Amino acid sequence: MRLCNKTPSRVGVAIGYKGASDWRTEGWWNLDPGVCETLLAGALSARYYYIYAVDYDRGGEWGGRAFMCTRDKEFTITGVGDCVARGFQRTGFFEVDTGEQASWTVQLTEETGGGGAQ
Repeated sequence: MRLCNKTPSRVGVAIGYKGASDWRTEGWWNLDPGVCETLLAGALSARYYYIYAVDYDRGGEWGGRAFMCTRDKEFTITGVGDCVARGFQRTGFFEVDTGEQASWTVQLTEETGGGGAQ
């Protein structure tokens, strides 16, 4: 799973996915403008992944309705329930349907305000 920052801003990215036994969220990858980064190495093992990103330079975010746990500093969090009670933020991620492909690249663009993918 790769993500490309196609905006003129620096962005921070978090990913959510179903692990072996429970949901996991991981972050933050910090991407400069025009940079692509591998978020998960190897062949994808699920059809759906979830992305949340924030624009550090101009404000704004790419999010959605799939709520998962994050925090301000680098994190790996297991489970998506009771985020606030566990000391985390409850953050809305957008869904990426990979169609069960072995690899996928998400393009963050400012035109759509959301996660354009290919």
